[in-house]
Amino acid sequence: MAFEEVLYTVSDHIAWVTLNRPDRLNAWTPVMAGEVRAAMDAAAGDDEVRVVVLTGAGRGFCSGADMAELQSAAEHGPTAVPQAVIGEQADYAGNPEMRPDFLKRYSYFPSIPKPVIAAVNGPAAGLGLVLTLFCDLRFASEKARFTTAFARRGLIAEYGLAWILPRIVGLPNALDLLFSARAVDAQEALGMGLVQRVFPEEGMMEGVKAYVAELAASVSPRSMAVMKRQVYEGQLHSLAEALEIADREMLLSIESADFKEGVAHFMEKRPSRFTGK
Repeated sequence: MAFEEVLYTVSDHIAWVTLNRPDRLNAWTPVMAGEVRAAMDAAAGDDEVRVVVLTGAGRGFCSGADMAELQSAAEHGPTAVPQAVIGEQADYAGNPEMRPDFLKRYSYFPSIPKPVIAAVNGPAAGLGLVLTLFCDLRFASEKARFTTAFARRGLIAEYGLAWILPRIVGLPNALDLLFSARAVDAQEALGMGLVQRVFPEEGMMEGVKAYVAELAASVSPRSMAVMKRQVYEGQLHSLAEALEIADREMLLSIESADFKEGVAHFMEKRPSRFTGK
């Protein structure tokens, strides 16, 4: 699949989505917004793909919205900002089973029925940080840096950041990161739960590959898809609703081919051969 500003490849059941404007630290553009959505849609619909990795080319992950677009907005007002930058993109229609909350312009990553891992290889600022937060897990290079940036541009908590950030790092940490817009290094990000793992710069992609390869080879794709939906929608459910959904999904899972394979490979002491069915 060929794009202008994104690279998309699939190998060994893993889809690699790479933001590809390395000369601009992969600054976000309307073209990139559409291409990332198309790549995610392709991964979601491909039965061969079991895990998705989002990363950046060169020395950065994503430096946020292209400053040329923000300069135009400062000079000419909101109407000068391309729709894909300010977020007036149509809702995502890829997974009708998900709540509408997870089908919005940047909150659609949770609706992808496969794990989406952010491999943060360098700076992730503003919208770049938001993208990582809507991924399921964040793995970082020791050279990664994170900043909300918005308060230092006279902006606000954009793109659902006020909802997702406190759920990941807690309310006080979220307010600190939003108010100060300070840069956080990988180790501090790990300490507050913003990232789950930190790798040496030279070995980062090998570490990410080892983790996602294990997911692709050893666990049920069906289980991951259902669990992902349970966890995200559970953020908006009562405990009683979550229990009812779990009971219903448990019965469905017992009828699935992946459940039968899960029992069989364990009893037969052999590698699993899950199909996602």
